[in-house]
Amino acid sequence: MLEEDMEVAIKVVVVGNGAVGKSSMIQRYCKGIFTKDYKKTIGVDFLERQILVNDEEVRLMLWDTAGQEEFDAITKAYYRGAQACVLVFSTTDRESFQAIDSWREKVEAEVGDIPTVLVQNKIDLLEETVIKNEEAEALAKRLKLRFYRASVKEDLNVNEVFKYLADKYLQRLKQQTAEETEVLHTTSNKIGVFNTTSSNVCNQSSSNGREVITLRPNKQRTKKSKNPFGSCSVL
Repeated sequence: MLEEDMEVAIKVVVVGNGAVGKSSMIQRYCKGIFTKDYKKTIGVDFLERQILVNDEEVRLMLWDTAGQEEFDAITKAYYRGAQACVLVFSTTDRESFQAIDSWREKVEAEVGDIPTVLVQNKIDLLEETVIKNEEAEALAKRLKLRFYRASVKEDLNVNEVFKYLADKYLQRLKQQTAEETEVLHTTSNKIGVFNTTSSNVCNQSSSNGREVITLRPNKQRTKKSKNPFGSCSVL
């Protein structure tokens, strides 16, 4: 684990126009089911699934957001705190393809740059396509996003989409942790020396006249004692 006894939970928002298959995607991924009946999402819907990525236990919290403009005020609030994003458009809906830039801007306005993937759903309906392969690939290249052609109905590339996002987030998290550790180490070397016997911060003058700052080190995070009688005393 990245940190012992700590669970990695990732909030993933699935966004795009209405009827592109967002609800069906998270239902397929979390419950393994598919239904052809379209039911408009009112506001947001939520499902979660626990997976293993590179020996790391990860809990994906998937937020399905409404694609209709009248719900914008509601859905924007749920973008906040998102750590990954799925942008979805439909093979048979050109407007959903053209709206991808707008959806990405809405998410970035709330959470900034987060791991994101572009998904073309309903490729089982290629005979009804209104989007050329070259167009979809050019969009992914321009946005610098990983691109998946998927079919929720046929369960094609659905797992791959979320596994990629989880892996991408873990990579970013480890890199961020390493950078913060390096900054802390560098800063502590510049500030002064650590004195484990002192309980206060104080200034001392060294023999060469230079000022040395003595700091008390931070307490290290430790696992809680599992001894049920650890806090008991014998009467």
